[in-house]
Amino acid sequence: MDHAAEHLDPTAPAPASVSSSAAVAEVNAWLASLAAEAGSGGGAGGRGGGGGGAAAELSLGREPTPRGVAYLRALAAASQGRSRAAGIAAAGLRAQASEYRAEAARLRETLERAGLARDALPPPAAAAARAVASVANLLAIRDTEMSSFVVASADLSLRRAEVEEKRDKVHKESKALLDYTRKAINKLTELKKMLEKFKNDVEKQQSEQMTDWQTKLVMMDSKERQYILQVSNYKAMLNRVGYTPEINHGVLMEMAEHKKDLERKTKPIADTLRSYQDLPPDKALAALAIEDKKRQYAAAEKYLEDVLQSALTTTGL
Repeated sequence: MDHAAEHLDPTAPAPASVSSSAAVAEVNAWLASLAAEAGSGGGAGGRGGGGGGAAAELSLGREPTPRGVAYLRALAAASQGRSRAAGIAAAGLRAQASEYRAEAARLRETLERAGLARDALPPPAAAAARAVASVANLLAIRDTEMSSFVVASADLSLRRAEVEEKRDKVHKESKALLDYTRKAINKLTELKKMLEKFKNDVEKQQSEQMTDWQTKLVMMDSKERQYILQVSNYKAMLNRVGYTPEINHGVLMEMAEHKKDLERKTKPIADTLRSYQDLPPDKALAALAIEDKKRQYAAAEKYLEDVLQSALTTTGL
């Protein structure tokens, strides 16, 4: 087949002689034989009317190309080779079939002479024969030799050992797969538990955080109202004191310095005025108060002189 494939390569360069009349005639003859086989097959199958049309269609035409002729010639050679090989194999199989039929006839004749024909056997014997035939077919035995049975039994034992080995291997693999599946299920269960725990923790944390946010929101709302009220009060106070946007920081600093200067200048006057706060507002009362102060002053001087005189008298004794 590989050699035929090499000959059937359409990309291979065509020989110079393939376009000769002999090559064309060879290909046409092969095509005619194919058409004849198709016609004979169609006639055998009840469709003989289409054979002539097929034979007329299978031809190279008037102007075949060299490459096409070369390809069909290689195909014809491969087909003829296969046909010859199939014929040889069929002839061999027919010869073997003839031999098997002749041997079967001789065995049937021998069994009939011995009174062991199939129809003459009792039911138990027929059942035993069928069992032997079934065993023979099962073990692929074609004769009645003991050696064939031993070989077939050994082959069956080997197959059984192979099957048991494969079964043990499959059992081990299935057991390992079962263990792996069980571990995977346990791991999946643990992961589901962890996921449920995480969900609960997240929900709890979100609830606590939401409660905290709500508390802070209420507090911030209260602070906002307080700040708005303070801003309103500050604006009203600024309006009362006559604050305008033109009063900036520099102007306030100048006013503070001017205030300090005024306080420094008015402090002596305030001290002097503070010393007259004990005087009554009326002039006559003020004169009486002055006279009273003078008498108190004179009494204090007299008392001081008496104390000094007594001290000097005590010292002289």
